[in-house]
Amino acid sequence: MSTASARRERLDPSVFRLPVEKIRDGYYTDAYFNFTKRLLEERGMRPRVTMQVFQKHHSVLGGIDEAIAVLKLCSGRRRPDGSWQDGWPELEVYALHEGDEIAPWETVMLIEGDYSLFAHLETVYLGCLARRTLIMRNVREVVEAARGKPILYFPARHDHWLVQTGDGWAAHVAGALGVSTDAQASWWGGRGMGTVPHALIAAFGGDTVAAARAFAERYHREMNVVVLVDFQNDCCRTAVEVADALGEQLWGVRLDTSGTMVDRCLWDEMGEFDPRGVNPRLVEKVRTALDRAGHERVKIVVSGGFNAERIRLFEELGVPADAYGVGSALLRGENDFTADVVRVDGRPCAKAGRRYKPNPRLERVE
Repeated sequence: MSTASARRERLDPSVFRLPVEKIRDGYYTDAYFNFTKRLLEERGMRPRVTMQVFQKHHSVLGGIDEAIAVLKLCSGRRRPDGSWQDGWPELEVYALHEGDEIAPWETVMLIEGDYSLFAHLETVYLGCLARRTLIMRNVREVVEAARGKPILYFPARHDHWLVQTGDGWAAHVAGALGVSTDAQASWWGGRGMGTVPHALIAAFGGDTVAAARAFAERYHREMNVVVLVDFQNDCCRTAVEVADALGEQLWGVRLDTSGTMVDRCLWDEMGEFDPRGVNPRLVEKVRTALDRAGHERVKIVVSGGFNAERIRLFEELGVPADAYGVGSALLRGENDFTADVVRVDGRPCAKAGRRYKPNPRLERVE
């Protein structure tokens, strides 16, 4: 385990705004861990254990700083007067870092110390690791598939709002260019970004140009203006009209055609490819239309059902998309973590099939 002086910085525990009292009291913990902690304390047992944390996939580690914050702020025990005795000074914790690539069964965190001080925290810190690592791995996969083109992280509407902050951080570390909510960007002091939405276009009576012009006049000094151009299911025409109207205020157009629709500009070409949704031919035609109208600098963002496989296909085909908006695909899958006691009082003591697995990449957490 590394104790090198050149350390990578970790997020300060205060960033996470943990509900410290509830976590200390086991409110979010599987009940059997609370029962275990209570029993050990009542019997005066203080077993010094080595707890080993791992998962079973090739992945990208997320949530480790949050897990450490849980241990720093919530380990310990209640004194008879109800005050909290801090347990962190009595623990030794070694861990990898946010964004580290990890192998199956590799130890990502090691906790050594009196088990009664942190028995109630396993559910919480494993959950932090599982959720953020899932996001981290999925975002890294689409970032790599895009071959350097920007990935816009758009899953906020597909999950509960309480997960946005940590998920946004995981996406940022994994390489996403931007996130869609201020909450997702809060841990690094960023801001949410977005496009002219369909709802605003509807508010302007379905007039994409009018909505885009109003939006650009108000916000072009604050952000790169990107306009959805599929409201009338005529992306080529609408993209050119928007570009003509906004001029230098327009950064890009976004194609988001439903997977059950065929854009008007493809109606005469159907037969040799799947024309539904945002497909390679539609992107090519929008690019050609913009270029012919003198708008070569206008970028094309594509969205709607994109995942790593689909992005990889677009890149292999040389589709002229400049950025990818990805949503619900980044929330799918699983990346569960396990914590095992593998030594007690310095002696091997693990359930069958598990053993102490030291990892020289781990660094001592101060």
